[in-house]
Amino acid sequence: MSPHPDHPLSVLLVEDDPGDVVIAREALAAGRLSTELHVVTDGVEAMAYLRRANGYAEADRPDLILLDLNLPRKSGHEVLSEVKQDPEFRRIPVVVLTTSQAREDIVKSYELHASVHVSKPADFDQFTEVVRQIDDFFGNIAELPR
Repeated sequence: MSPHPDHPLSVLLVEDDPGDVVIAREALAAGRLSTELHVVTDGVEAMAYLRRANGYAEADRPDLILLDLNLPRKSGHEVLSEVKQDPEFRRIPVVVLTTSQAREDIVKSYELHASVHVSKPADFDQFTEVVRQIDDFFGNIAELPR
């Protein structure tokens, strides 16, 4: 049972791989019925979205950020650092969702206060399932600071 059935889960996906965006979109559409997915393709755009700048004046504040690390213009770790240092955004849970399994990337994600670091499975079905589980947890189980 959803803690907030009347409030759709707003998810900001920061991902530059179009294939991964499609997989995430399909997985979320097949999961929780009221998830709103917003997609930006690089770190600079992610911060503009959060700050409602550069064409994002009407952007919804996300309840959850799914963040790739390997992004153009500003890395995922740079975005994570900015989000967690900003009092307006620091309570938004950030799931680092990346192909990197490098120990230093995992450690750095947690040092920068990521909620969780998840390695993207290469397999389509497994990746879809991981996104569904993230959506289920944050949409139906976790209590979020709305």
